[in-house]
Amino acid sequence: MKEEIRLREIFITFLKINAFTFGGGYTIVPVIRDEFMKKRKLIDEEEMLGLVALAQSGPGAMAISTSLLTGYRLRGFKGALTALFASVLPCLVIISILFYFYDAFSRNFWVKSALIGMGGVISAVLLLTVYDMGKAAMKKHRYFSLTLMVGAFAASYFGNVHTIIIIITLAVIGFITFTIFDERQVR
Repeated sequence: MKEEIRLREIFITFLKINAFTFGGGYTIVPVIRDEFMKKRKLIDEEEMLGLVALAQSGPGAMAISTSLLTGYRLRGFKGALTALFASVLPCLVIISILFYFYDAFSRNFWVKSALIGMGGVISAVLLLTVYDMGKAAMKKHRYFSLTLMVGAFAASYFGNVHTIIIIITLAVIGFITFTIFDERQVR
């Protein structure tokens, strides 16, 4: 799995991914996953989950963080810079165009309709991504993970517990529990 990828390939791949993927960070994850895990087999499932988790925990846009970390994993510092530049470039171009043509776009029926249609597609892509990543993450401790997930939902939806409290509580539970499980596996 230690196949080398050229910086030019990283640049072109991330440029295409970021130019044609709409909906933000979570919609870009399955595209990066398909490209580098399934097609090219340069990253395995566990590494991809780790990259996504790390990208979520850092500041900034999820798409940029995921691209940067994937580039770093593939080719180190140069790969990270290449993926970062390729990921930011489409955003800068699109935002610059929208800045000059915003009035015309905001009143156009076809543009509004296309954006509404993309909203539905993005929701479906997000749902499939959450399902795939959840299935992969819950392989080891299925019932425990499912209990935590249902508990977090119930605390948020029915108990009106603030999200940050749920995140911190789950982080502490996960750290303690999986540290204990990992110690038992080592022995």
